Amino acid sequence: FELFSIGKGPQIAPGDYTNYTETDIQEAAKVLTGWQILNFTNWPVTNGQVTLENSALTVFTQFFHDSTSKTFSAHFNNTTITNAGANEYLQLVDMIFQQDECARFLCRKFYRWFVYYTIDAETEAGIIAQMAQMLLDNDYQVQPVLEALFGSQHFFDVINRGPMIKNPIDFMMSLVKPFHFEQLEPTVSLLQKQVFYQNLFNHYDGMQMSYFMPPSVAGWKAYYQEPSYYRIWINASTLVARSKLSGQLALSVNNNGQPSGYGLDVLGFVAALDNPTDPVAMIDEFVRILFPRDITATQKDYLKSALLPGLPDYEWTVEYGDYLVDPTNAVLQAAIVSKLRVLLNTMMSMPEFQLS
Repeated sequence: FELFSIGKGPQIAPGDYTNYTETDIQEAAKVLTGWQILNFTNWPVTNGQVTLENSALTVFTQFFHDSTSKTFSAHFNNTTITNAGANEYLQLVDMIFQQDECARFLCRKFYRWFVYYTIDAETEAGIIAQMAQMLLDNDYQVQPVLEALFGSQHFFDVINRGPMIKNPIDFMMSLVKPFHFEQLEPTVSLLQKQVFYQNLFNHYDGMQMSYFMPPSVAGWKAYYQEPSYYRIWINASTLVARSKLSGQLALSVNNNGQPSGYGLDVLGFVAALDNPTDPVAMIDEFVRILFPRDITATQKDYLKSALLPGLPDYEWTVEYGDYLVDPTNAVLQAAIVSKLRVLLNTMMSMPEFQLS
């Protein structure tokens, strides 16, 4: 009720919430009595192998089932579910989904995932209500609802671009996906690659989102905890962990600040841009790829000063042009790589890089 289907709503009396009561919870629990989830030691085994074909991982035992009638509150139209044994839960599911609030609750979840966590009265009336009605009209088929949302003017409104803080996995992928890694191609063994990615994986703990290990049945608080929602991803501890990771990859250094041999392939990344010889155009392309929305001219000037501290624009054009003429020249390559790494590290340290 509370987490996955209908939501509590404000409490209106002791044990009575807007959408259900404590008695409703007790009656629903009675409906589900008799069902057991098999644990690992009880899975069927044939010839020493766990066999899942034609075998349920849940079983129903009539002896343990509460066979009395279950009567629900006015929130569920005083529905009574009579004894139906193993099929009784189907009536419970139908009863929940017959409540219009169920559609609204699910559509709020869609909206918070894809658009923004704040749902004011105007959004509730103008967006959520329409989505919920479409969900009901389509017998809870999700695809038409999301297609309508993604095709709406509201979804593409500039105020809805990049308002979310990336979760740790999204943050990691935004570091990895646009780039290749300099030392992870043919010269590196499969085992070395595995170790490298395992080390990346280990960073999730410091960013407080251990993969496949949600803290509770409710999942991570950033997806449901009012009023902060995904602002929860950023705190004094996680911000340090994020900055440390992005800095190590951008600058190709280890925990001690020494060259690691593993870093973002900045040369390959820049080579794929439309106009890498022009520092202004190059920074514009960096912004389009790495940030969810454009930044100010002052911010772009700041980035250019990170790339070319105190130098005119043509210095980059000349230097990068010299490198293109002689790409095997280690001195020219090192100078270009150093400047690009500083630029990327600066960009990945900006608040805009935390947004999605």
